[in-house]
Amino acid sequence: MHTGDGDGWVVLPDGSRRWGRYGASGLLLHATDPKGTGHVLLQHRAWWSHMGDTWGMPGGALNSGESAVQAALREFGEEVAGELGEIMLSGVHRQDHSVWRYDTVLARAAEKRVFSPGNNESSAIRWVPLDEVTGLRLLPAFGRIWPQIREALAQRLVLVVDVPTVLGHRFGGEETNSGTTAEAATRLRDDLATLAATGIDGTELPDGLSLAPLHRWFPHVRLLVEKGVPAPLPVPGIDVVQALGGPEADAEGAADTARIGRGPGALVATGRPALFAGSQVVSPQWLSAALNRVDGDHREPAG
Repeated sequence: MHTGDGDGWVVLPDGSRRWGRYGASGLLLHATDPKGTGHVLLQHRAWWSHMGDTWGMPGGALNSGESAVQAALREFGEEVAGELGEIMLSGVHRQDHSVWRYDTVLARAAEKRVFSPGNNESSAIRWVPLDEVTGLRLLPAFGRIWPQIREALAQRLVLVVDVPTVLGHRFGGEETNSGTTAEAATRLRDDLATLAATGIDGTELPDGLSLAPLHRWFPHVRLLVEKGVPAPLPVPGIDVVQALGGPEADAEGAADTARIGRGPGALVATGRPALFAGSQVVSPQWLSAALNRVDGDHREPAG
């Protein structure tokens, strides 16, 4: 069994105990089978463990200096046998008890890989269809948050970035020729890749966005660049779409661009909101503030 400086009990104001001197974190994997049925990977806790013989997610205590994602991935590796493979972080749900917290890290798996217990803390590791989760004897804390988590599993924050207007705000006049445009766009792409891996605090998202109220959302970013203008290459978490036609764009081209910014969970950062009528829009200033916070204390690894 792993021991770290986070191991130890914390007593809540109601007298109940929770494991983890600095809080705790767990990883909830979500995958879809070929028939389109959603599943989550759950752990049947050993009978001798705290609140044993119940189902929940693999997880455990955070160590000092660990992020929720780092701790969740470490605990998963200790408690589950099998290669994690490619995953995509989507969000973090937080149960905050003032003196203690539990962070549930939500991640999409590219496939339903085979997993088994990695140590004696688990009596079983199993993919469970979403509709069957409530039929299990759940860890009480997991059962309380399951309805909100299930809602979030079906959602995704998509951040659509109107590159010309964002560059105009963030880098001033650097976009005035093709060479400096390409360099500035590449720098913006790299900053956004870090933001995608770090995530955005749920309280910083605008009202009206159709997303569950998670503590943190990890956005998938779409860079919209004008056709014929040098564009950066895509990187993990960042798609590059040549869709904007500039001031000479015809009505059909403008309509195609507007559609890219629509959809549940889509947020468009632009200085020309009229082009994205019907979408949830934020200003380039909002995006710059979010990027400036990336270098603070919330940096999370992409996993």
